[in-house]
Amino acid sequence: MLTIGDSTALENLTEIDDLTVRFGGVVAVKSLNLTVKDGEIHALIGPNGAGKTTVFNAIFQLVPYTGGIQFAGRELRGLPRHRLAGIGVTRTFQNLSIFPSMTVRENILVGLHSKSRSRFISELLGLAREPRQQLAETLDFFGLTALAPAYAAVLPYGTLKTVELARAFISHPRLVLLDEPAAGIPTSEKGALKAVIRKMRDAGTTVLLVEHDMELVMDISDSVTVMDFGEKIAEGTPAEVSADKRVVDAYLGEETHATS
Repeated sequence: MLTIGDSTALENLTEIDDLTVRFGGVVAVKSLNLTVKDGEIHALIGPNGAGKTTVFNAIFQLVPYTGGIQFAGRELRGLPRHRLAGIGVTRTFQNLSIFPSMTVRENILVGLHSKSRSRFISELLGLAREPRQQLAETLDFFGLTALAPAYAAVLPYGTLKTVELARAFISHPRLVLLDEPAAGIPTSEKGALKAVIRKMRDAGTTVLLVEHDMELVMDISDSVTVMDFGEKIAEGTPAEVSADKRVVDAYLGEETHATS
């Protein structure tokens, strides 16, 4: 089995300290403190506008912020975005980001973009041995080997979600940020999605997850942080947060869970 790291060493892999993000006069995230342990699936949940995706964007250096964000003891502020994969941080986005005119194989290889351009082109053409091995292992890991030559344009949405996960995983990240991976996935395919996220965790990749599907969150998460109006209102195990009255009032009592 492909193994990235020691998933049993629950050290603090990512530490967010007093994170605040402002857009003009709007405070999207206010004084957030969050710790993600190495080797866990940590869910970040809350109603629309709670600031969850903004936290992801801050980690990925896409928005200005105050406070600190450390990954494996390294402060991320000022780190160019293209270097994040190189230090072990990757992500997916709410909206599917797949190249329809490229094959499954080519889409996944895009996840090795942190290499130099010349090496990446060689890898894309299948000329380098190490990337070929990484690709073969990743295709097998996600059950995509038979679909490797297929063009993304002809594949169903659920399969493309898996391709996107594989692309985020091919560089063997220590931390992957999954932004609503279950969005648009048929109920019949959610069991497979849970299994593959657990498999990523068991291989040594820590998962920070934003998701509105509460059945999925409560089933696979080791820890859950709940946000509302940009602030953390609860944190703990799935059982603990689901029993918290503030969480029920702010979020779990809602009947509709739209995208954030």
